[in-house]
Amino acid sequence: MAKISIVGSGSWGTAIAIMLAEMGHNIILWSYLESESQALNENKENIPFLPGVKIPDNVEYTSDISLCGDSDLIIMATPSHGMRNTAKALKPFVSEGQRILNISKGIEEESLLTMSQVIADELPMCDVSVMSGPSHAEEVSRKIPTTNVIASKSPETAEYIQDLIMNPNFRIYTNTDILGVELGGSVKNVIALCAGILDGMGLGDNTKAALMTRGLVEMTRLGVALGAKKETFSGLSGIGDLIVTCTSMNSRNRRAGILIGQGKTLEEAQKEVNMVVEGVRSCRAVKALADKAHVDMPIVNEAYKVLFEGESVTDALKNLMGRTKKNESEQDFLHINS
Repeated sequence: MAKISIVGSGSWGTAIAIMLAEMGHNIILWSYLESESQALNENKENIPFLPGVKIPDNVEYTSDISLCGDSDLIIMATPSHGMRNTAKALKPFVSEGQRILNISKGIEEESLLTMSQVIADELPMCDVSVMSGPSHAEEVSRKIPTTNVIASKSPETAEYIQDLIMNPNFRIYTNTDILGVELGGSVKNVIALCAGILDGMGLGDNTKAALMTRGLVEMTRLGVALGAKKETFSGLSGIGDLIVTCTSMNSRNRRAGILIGQGKTLEEAQKEVNMVVEGVRSCRAVKALADKAHVDMPIVNEAYKVLFEGESVTDALKNLMGRTKKNESEQDFLHINS
């Protein structure tokens, strides 16, 4: 059994800690705040995020990040806006070749880097991989069968982690397209916000199916323009994650979108969801990436206007439905005005 440190004790970090501890691994679960670490230790349960799910006894709780350094695997589960500072704090305690698995989704707004790129920027001596796919923490923590993909530049590293964490309820595939896997996990949050908005407006299945389909086109178009593989977006981290996030009430992005579609402000929606809504931050970053790469993403553009420029959701929908006629067949996802 391995020593695995999980840096971040939100719902996803805690769910992974529970799963790996039940496999027999020795787990360290790091919290940013000492008070959070103490509450987890006292309750053996993450009451705010995963109520009713007990954490096994072989989990050690800490707010001392130095304890995470000497590990067979470090799993980064901190929100995107805190990733760089957390990686900086970890740097004195990791050694050359340390395996790090990022499971957080998002893009750093200031640099437009993905989370693995942020980690590599701060910890260049480490071997950084990513994991993504349709995987709500609420379900993983309750042993509901789930499938994810691990992407690494090194097939050996990907297979090592695959062997370490795969179990009868958590199936892992491997991939080498780190950028594509991360972009899928980030862009889908924006589309899920939009799916929630449609639900909040009381619209139907036809509308949501169209949004998800064209959202996948935009996701793929951006990924290919930035150097990712087109086929990655037909996999678990692309269409797989898009489906689950757009359709489930476990999705905080969809829940926030529903509230916005019902007429609440962005601030009111975020306050009511009371969790990090990554799609809001990702919307800014994805739009900036698309503008920089000259990639047309009309859904993302309208989402940006609704979230940050005061456009009404009805006007956004009219703008998308009223666009000039297009041909659906796209030879590839570059240099196309669609």
